[in-house]
Parts: sequence; C-alpha cells; structure tokens
Amino acid sequence: MATIAVALTGNPNTGKSTIFNELTGARQKIGNWPGVTVDKKVGYARHQDRAISIVDLPGTYSINARSPEEKIVIDYLMNNKLDLVMDVVDSSNIERNLFLTVQLLEKGIPLLIDLNMADDAERRGIKIDCRKLEDALGMPVVQTVGRSSKSARKLLDIFTSTVMSNYEPSQLVKDHIIKVQEIEASGKTESEKQEEIIEARYALIDTVIAQAVTMSNVGQTKSEKIDRFLANGVLALPIFLAIMYGVFMITFEWIGQPIADALDSLINEDFLDFATDALTDAGVAEWLVSLVCDGIIGGVGAVLTFVPLIFVLFFCLSFLDGTGYMARIAFIMDPIMRRCGLTGKGIMPLMMGFGCGVPAIMGARALDSEKDRMVSILVTPFLTCGAKLPIMALFAAMFFPDNAANVVFAMYISGVIMAIIAAKGLGSSVFKDKGSTFLLELPPYRMPDMKSVLLETWDKGKGYLVKAGTIIFAASVLLWVLSNYNFDGPCEIDESILAVLGGWMSNLFVFHGFATWESGAALLSGIMAKETVVATIGVLYGAADVSTEAADAVESAGQMMQTGMATSFTALSALAFMVFSQLYTPCVTALGTIKKEAGGWKWMAFSAVYMFVIAWVVSLLVYQIGRLLGF
Repeated sequence: MATIAVALTGNPNTGKSTIFNELTGARQKIGNWPGVTVDKKVGYARHQDRAISIVDLPGTYSINARSPEEKIVIDYLMNNKLDLVMDVVDSSNIERNLFLTVQLLEKGIPLLIDLNMADDAERRGIKIDCRKLEDALGMPVVQTVGRSSKSARKLLDIFTSTVMSNYEPSQLVKDHIIKVQEIEASGKTESEKQEEIIEARYALIDTVIAQAVTMSNVGQTKSEKIDRFLANGVLALPIFLAIMYGVFMITFEWIGQPIADALDSLINEDFLDFATDALTDAGVAEWLVSLVCDGIIGGVGAVLTFVPLIFVLFFCLSFLDGTGYMARIAFIMDPIMRRCGLTGKGIMPLMMGFGCGVPAIMGARALDSEKDRMVSILVTPFLTCGAKLPIMALFAAMFFPDNAANVVFAMYISGVIMAIIAAKGLGSSVFKDKGSTFLLELPPYRMPDMKSVLLETWDKGKGYLVKAGTIIFAASVLLWVLSNYNFDGPCEIDESILAVLGGWMSNLFVFHGFATWESGAALLSGIMAKETVVATIGVLYGAADVSTEAADAVESAGQMMQTGMATSFTALSALAFMVFSQLYTPCVTALGTIKKEAGGWKWMAFSAVYMFVIAWVVSLLVYQIGRLLGF
C-alpha cells in the first residue's frame, strides 16, 4: 500500500517537535530546506502495516511568507500532495494558536486539529469541547499530551483511518472565507485590507471560542509565579548571567572539557603511539608514517576533541529550551542586543563564542530570522575562543610581564567591540533588506522531555562530525604536505613550502612590525587551528617542546625569550600581532561550520576575507598609532 504522507504544522512552543520525536523516534533525517538554513525534519513510522512519512514543518505564527519559516510552510503545504496536515494547537493558548488555523483554512487546506498540552489547559481552567470545536470549524479534532506514548499511538491510529476528503469547512468558516475574498477584492490600500482581514479572523476565533471553550479563573499560574523571580527587572540579568556561567562551566570546565581532554589523550597519545609503532614495525615508509600520524590522525583528532564540547553544549541549550527559559533569555536581553544589531536570542551564540567558535556558530540556528542567523554566524569568530587564549597568554607574558592580565583582558574586549561594530555594519549593509522580526512568546515552564532533548542534541551534533570532519581531514593533509615538503622533495620545516608561503605572507606586514617569515608561517598554520600558532612559533624559533596551554604561558615565555623571537618582536609589534591573531580569519573547523550553517562556499570565503582585512587594518592602526605616540 502507498505511504501515508503527513505534515505537522503549528506555532512555536506547541509541542509539535515533541510529538514528531515521539512518533518517529530515531527514524528521522535532519537536513536543510533548499536555499535556507532552517532545519528540515523528515521521519518515518509504521502502524497497522502502513508506512507513514511525517514532515515536521518549522514553527510559525502565520503564513504571510515574510520569514523563511513562513515561506517554507505555505510553499510546502500548497505544492505537495499530502494525505494529512495536522495543525498542532497549544490548548492552553488556543485563541492565539487558532489564528494560524484560520489562515490555513482560508487557503483551502483541510486540517486535522490536534489540541496538544491538554493537561496544561486543564490546570489553567480551560475546557475545550472537541465535538463543538469540530462543528464550529468542520474539521476533525483530537486531544493529546505531546510526550505521552499513548497519545502517539492514538495519532497513528488516526493517521491510518482518517480520510480528509470526507471533511469540509463549516458554514461559519465558509462565510468567513467569502468575507476575506470580498476584502481582498475591494479597492482599499493593502494595509487597510490586512487590518480588516485580521479583524475578521479574530472575530471568527471569538465566535469559535464562545461555542467550544469554557474558561474558569484559577488565579496566577505556576509560570507567572516563577517569572516574578526569574524575569524580575532587578534580578533577571544577574540570574541569566549565573545560568549562562553554569552552562559555560559545564561545557568548558566541568563535563565537556574533561571528556575532551580524555579523548585528546586517547587519540593524540595512546592511539597515535599505537599507530606510529604499528606502522613503523610494519616497515612503512617514514613519510607515510608522518602523513598518517602527524597529518591525518593529528588533524582529525583535533576535530574529534571538539565533539564532547559540542554535544554537552547543545544538550544544555536543548534542556534550557525545553524548560521554557530560553524565551525569557531573549526577553531579558532584547533591549541590549538591539543596540548591537541583533535581537535578544542572539546573546546565546555570542556567549558560547568565548569557549569555542564552532558550537557558537552552530548555535545561531536557534535565531528566528535569516538576518540574525547570518549576522551572528559572521561576527561570532571575532570573540576570544579558548584556542586564541594561548597566543594572547604567551605574548603577554613575554612582552608585557607586568601587565599580562590587563593586556589579555584588552584582547577580549577588542574582540567584543569588533563583533558589535561588525554586527551593526553587516545589519545595515549586507543584510539591510532582510528584515529582522522578533515575535516573543513566553511558554509555560515545564520539565523537558528528555527523549526530545537527546534527539535534538544528536541531530545538531552529528552535523559537525560529518561536515566539518571532511573539511578538516583535507586541510590536515594539506598542512602536512606544506610543512614537510618543498619543490625538491622532503625537507625541514624552515625550508618547506609553508616557510616560503610564510615569507610571502610576511610582506603583508611590513608596516605592522612583524614582517618575518616565521610570523607569516605561524599565522598561516593558525588558519588550520589557532592553537598551532604557538606550536609553530616554538618549532620555527627552535623551542619545539613549547606548551600550547595558556596555563603554561609564563614558563613558555621564559623558553621563548632565549630564542630569536625575543629580538624579532618589540612590545608594540607583539601587541599588533596579538590584535591580528585575535581578529583574523577563523580556523578551518570554524570555516567549515560557517559553510554548513550559512549554506555555501560564498559565505565561508566572505568570512575568511572580510575578517582578514579587518584584522590587517586594525593591527596596522595599532602599530602605526603606537609609533606616533612614541611606544
């Protein structure tokens, strides 16, 4: 028998994705809709020997096609042959949710109306008579509790037994549609038409509510009581910062980083030693041993060590989202973020950028508008991630020993300032015509559905493994070749192609104070991974065992002061080098993530070039102004 095609639609925060996860479990594929970065979720189920294909459409409040989500929903529903379209309605907010329902009925789309979160509605004193609602709209109605397996089985029964062609809109809805058509055909201005149509929709909703819904006053809800504390005008920001600090510490200190360190030790010590010994004992050529161990295992290992951070971070964010607190964060931060050219939701990716740019860039997918997503993706790499910190710590300890902490802090501030300036500039130029909408809904607080949290964490994290991993693999091999060969064959690193390229690149910094091939080669290697800047400098200046850990900066500085690096830089040129390292092109892993999240090579190349240019200009100004001031 033919597969039953089902689409789920509805407002954000209605439990739609929870229902989708309950119906499909792990039998789902996550991708992007063509041409946009909005998630595309397709899942599969079997029931009563019938195959069911289920598409979870993006949550949207309307189908006016103003945002990518709205356009996706209406285009998909109008241009695909579907057996069922289920409109998931939050029973506790039925009046607002029915606005989308009415719009879909106006388009002639038959709907199975799912009154979800029936338990929340009951606690709030809202009683909905399903039979009266069916009569009022002319469409079948079902009640569910999203995270309940019993509700999922009931829906599968309905999917396999309901024939939507047996239903048609009620006379009440038909009269409304005729009225809307008359308004659209009138000679009024477009804004006047839209205003009248919206009034007509709410008039219909009021009539339906009066017929099918009864409400009793149960006083202040639990969520409202919690918001008196968490969204308090005085306490909201400190509480938010404390929660974000907790997420930050869980990801980059308490759980994520220890796992990452253990994985790093397993790959880059145990497995690397095993592979080296195995290949050497097998008589494999030395160059091939170096390629496999130093190039491939070392490069791919660098990617895999990020995996725990990404999965822990997305678990924390998905958990917070499931509680309903994420909407409060956007509400709290919106006034501040709007001054930076973003909406309130933009604070989350930026905060995570101080730990690692990769999960921060991926976190931008939580933002509502294309403009906000793109601006956040393109400015997050300016922030001081953990990989940049060793560079700052080493140079500060070497050339500013009495003010090292202040200089490193200044680098953090420079990254924040440049991110704000870039966000304002991109928002008013490159993305000027892409409007940034901000519809805010405060869903009730609830305990997250752990199945949905884990599935969402896996969906977001596995994309990093597949996409970024392939790019970093190729880049690892390329960097190995460049640093071990010249045009005559194998050679030492100071005679390699990387050294030649470093010499060419150093010509760009004649007026910056660090026009040496060692600096150029170190900055080139930093595009591979920012941690390698310190390691490359150590190798090129004859201190190959220099630590790349920020905590060892003082000891490393003592080592490096005994090398030629001490005379290659002045305090001013070292500061210019630090500024350039802070702001220039992201690492390959971040660039690969930008390509995936922004949707193409164009934006990856744009990010690489525009950040390099900004870094070049700012570091030039630092050096030249410093000289004019006598430093």
